[in-house]
Amino acid sequence: MGKVGFIGGGAMAEAIVAAITQGMVAREDIYVSDHKAKRCEELSERYGIHTSVGADSFVGTVDVLVLAIKPQAAAKAIAEIKGRVGNETIILSIVAGLTLKVLEEAFPVQPVVRVMPNTPLAVGAGMSAFACGSHADHLAAQTVEDLLSSAGRAIEVPEAAMDAVTGLSGSGPAYAFLMIDALADGGVAAGLKRPAAIELAAQTLLGAAKMVLKTGKHPDVLRDQVTSPAGTTIAGVRVMEQHGVRGALIDAVLAATEKSKELGKK
Repeated sequence: MGKVGFIGGGAMAEAIVAAITQGMVAREDIYVSDHKAKRCEELSERYGIHTSVGADSFVGTVDVLVLAIKPQAAAKAIAEIKGRVGNETIILSIVAGLTLKVLEEAFPVQPVVRVMPNTPLAVGAGMSAFACGSHADHLAAQTVEDLLSSAGRAIEVPEAAMDAVTGLSGSGPAYAFLMIDALADGGVAAGLKRPAAIELAAQTLLGAAKMVLKTGKHPDVLRDQVTSPAGTTIAGVRVMEQHGVRGALIDAVLAATEKSKELGKK
């Protein structure tokens, strides 16, 4: 993959660094810039990578440049580096709301890729969706997919789908945390101690998710396999349907998608 540089050393950048240092990219080929010297020291000590307060030392030499800054700082950061990036450098942006159009205006000849990751990236279980700009060919897309997959899973989508991705997988961890908390409360109400209830709930959701991904079976099929006639599971499912849990989750994704569209217009 060559050299990888990061503008911004926050949690998402660190999650990717932690993943790619496991064998994908040599530590001496990873560069991170952050505006806080203390943060640079932390990352350097933790991962054995190059860090600096500014990006001058690496921005023109890396093969992949990851924009991992906050949206409000993006314009200034891009203005500082846009004329010094190599023509073949892949620009990978995880800046929320930053469109391919804006990115390609700043980087008119470089392959540009917009990414929507989510927070489980920090534990190697992220779900990232990416959209490629006009100069990003199959090789660039594969490079980005490989990099993101090192910390979870990654899929390519049209940019028009990014708001829906935000509403589903970007905001989705919050829905899952809410469900884990609610299931644990149910366990406590039924007599379990809270630490055990939380562990049971979290591992159950993790296991169910793994079954969907590994078997490739539709969730309905897997649900039917555990739902015996007149048994405990159908009794619980019946209550969830009566309380509109399915509809609430659908509406949550749609509401978050609409909010993402609103924010993208500002």
